[in-house]
Amino acid sequence: MADPIQIELVAADRVVWSGQAREVIARTVEGDLGVLAGHAPLLSLLVPGVVEIYPFEGGDTVFAAVEEGFLSVADNHVSILSEDAFLASEIDAAAVKADLEAAQKDEDGAAVLRAEAKLRLVDKAS
Repeated sequence: MADPIQIELVAADRVVWSGQAREVIARTVEGDLGVLAGHAPLLSLLVPGVVEIYPFEGGDTVFAAVEEGFLSVADNHVSILSEDAFLASEIDAAAVKADLEAAQKDEDGAAVLRAEAKLRLVDKAS
């Protein structure tokens, strides 16, 4: 098995998830990006979306919704920095649907993207 990569998923107010993984997938301005051990150094902008983390020693895939931010890869270490990030277990789907409807009514494109990312997370995690 390949070497593990160290993942740090960090929101402005807390560390959301930290640990070793075999792969992480995140959405950047260039599209979906998968990172495995030995990936070339990289710095990219995140867009609102779902981050998937596949733990190194098995276990359940970790799904998180992130807002805009940065993804950095160097020396088998991945840092995902976002203003706000949520694990699937922290999301109330009914509240997010209400937020989505309100954002659509207000024509708030950024809020629509954030709510849609959270709903995708709920769908992936179930």
